[in-house]
Amino acid sequence: VDLFSQYEKIKPAIDSAIMDVLQSAQFINGAEVAGFQKELELYLGVKHVIPCANGTDALQISMMALGLKPGDEVITPSFTYIATTEVIALLGLKPVFVEVNQETFCMDASKLEAAITSKTKAIVPVHLYGQAADMNAIMAIAKKHKLFVIEDNAQAIGSDYHMSNGDVKSGTIGHIGCTSFFPSKNLGCYGDGGALMTNDDELAKKLRMIANHGQEKKYYHKVLGCNSRLDTLQAAILKIKLNYLDQYSTARNKVASRYDEVFSTIKELEVPARQYNSSHVFHQYTLKVKNCKRNELQKHLAEKGI
Repeated sequence: VDLFSQYEKIKPAIDSAIMDVLQSAQFINGAEVAGFQKELELYLGVKHVIPCANGTDALQISMMALGLKPGDEVITPSFTYIATTEVIALLGLKPVFVEVNQETFCMDASKLEAAITSKTKAIVPVHLYGQAADMNAIMAIAKKHKLFVIEDNAQAIGSDYHMSNGDVKSGTIGHIGCTSFFPSKNLGCYGDGGALMTNDDELAKKLRMIANHGQEKKYYHKVLGCNSRLDTLQAAILKIKLNYLDQYSTARNKVASRYDEVFSTIKELEVPARQYNSSHVFHQYTLKVKNCKRNELQKHLAEKGI
């Protein structure tokens, strides 16, 4: 992703949005935050979006809102970014790792039930690289064992998943969805940002409180919370960029198809697998190197300026 050329293409709209915020001087909880929230709710087809400071905070706030206690076990993939495990540890919970499917790099649902114990309280599937994990199977197992599901949707926002009752957006399937607006994400701001998604009214109320110092009304703190806000400037930028998200995904898929065409002819490389019931938004195009010469290939590409 080339963030500068992306900015240049939408520069007038971005600059105007930033100037509007500067002139309003409403840098915290300005109108653009609520505006972006509502537009993202419509785009995702979800009842509630709760903006927050970053994707890691979103994961932590989720676990706090679900009432998880020290010693509770949370199942998470063994192959992902540190944030999912980091917040589990920060809250005194116990991470339990499940291997990923070696084709998609998402949680292997066939190995999930073996990891469940009497202490298991939640499952955190990660929609890695731009496509959703096997949510039909994961949700069925979660329902059977009465477990919460928190989707880490930081890399797959905009992807569609085919549930038995129709297509839905990834991040809106579990009890809570989390995403990051880190600049390099498919929907990225010009700093830090994140959001939570849920269709549960009571849960949405609690998530908002926790993200705002545990308060529903100013200076009345009902629960232990934290300070996690999406600032108005970032919301204004995201509101503009949301209009281009599907366009960005289409462009990424076009590039991925070209890569597939070329790299499929090289026997030492394996192109990314597509999950049959999820669209792919290609946050990353991840090749597998079959001959164990990944580091040599990486060095060679770096020497060529790639």
